[in-house]
Amino acid sequence: MTPLAREIQRVLLSVLPEPEAAERPELADYARLLRDYPERGGKMLRGQLVVLVARAYGDDHAALEVAAALELFQNWVLVHDDIEDDSDERRGRPALHRIVPMPLALNVGDALHAAMWRLLVEAGARRKVMAEFVELVERTASGQHLDLTWALEGRFDLTPDDYLAMVERKAAYYTGVAPLRLGALAAGTLPHPTFASAGLELGVAFQIVDDVLNLEGEAEAYGKEIAGDLWEGKRTLILLDWLASAGAEERARAEALLRRPRAEKDPEEVAWLRRRLLASGAVARARERAEAMARDALGRLEAVFAELPDQDAAAEALALLRALVWRRA
Repeated sequence: MTPLAREIQRVLLSVLPEPEAAERPELADYARLLRDYPERGGKMLRGQLVVLVARAYGDDHAALEVAAALELFQNWVLVHDDIEDDSDERRGRPALHRIVPMPLALNVGDALHAAMWRLLVEAGARRKVMAEFVELVERTASGQHLDLTWALEGRFDLTPDDYLAMVERKAAYYTGVAPLRLGALAAGTLPHPTFASAGLELGVAFQIVDDVLNLEGEAEAYGKEIAGDLWEGKRTLILLDWLASAGAEERARAEALLRRPRAEKDPEEVAWLRRRLLASGAVARARERAEAMARDALGRLEAVFAELPDQDAAAEALALLRALVWRRA
């Protein structure tokens, strides 16, 4: 974890209850659960981007609190997402609902959501910053609805455009757009229009790479369950690409597997489908598409950052943006 990431984590944890100060043993447990995901660490790329963009604009005095609030958003969304997807792992450890009963984990997500807003209120965040958080919460929830609905309804009549529409809402906005816009807003500046269009492309590229790593990454470095998307029945760009050219027998076999609840999936069938996706070239094509999208988006962002007052911070921000896509973990 970088020094900046540690500082963001410090601010984030400062708004959460401490077990030692709890009035009852149950509330000490509650405090420990709230701190679980945040204390697991993570790269905090989104929060770091907020601070670096604000610095690039020349005013980062309010950026740390905004960055910490964005990381709180990430943590409560992950708690809920892990429950909704029935995930097994998060950041190299069991998902929270695998450690404690699901209702307790759900309640932790709700409490972290409240802590996000409290941090912003107590920091005196600008109205436009608050509005940006409303936007990213609403967009993410609508994208999650699409993702969950397709799995629950057993939908496979989907196209790459369907996937892109879902990802733009669920992951791309809060990964690629919100950190750029929030950094500018924290500095008291209106965000450049390019932040929305290029940030969205970069966020989509990030998610496609995440889907790639879910199949070809190494478990220790990736921090999540390898092939978790197959266990959870996710409709990824990779899967849709492969299904479009798969033979009728293989397609039927894959769809039957993906429609089953996690507990009813055969590990050997999951391993079979993973091998087929890797061997088909669909994984490699997805990474190539992500990298092409990222190159275009970064080119446009570089032109914007070249005009900002603090070029050292601008260079750091661009390096972090590149790391979103050109990564192996």
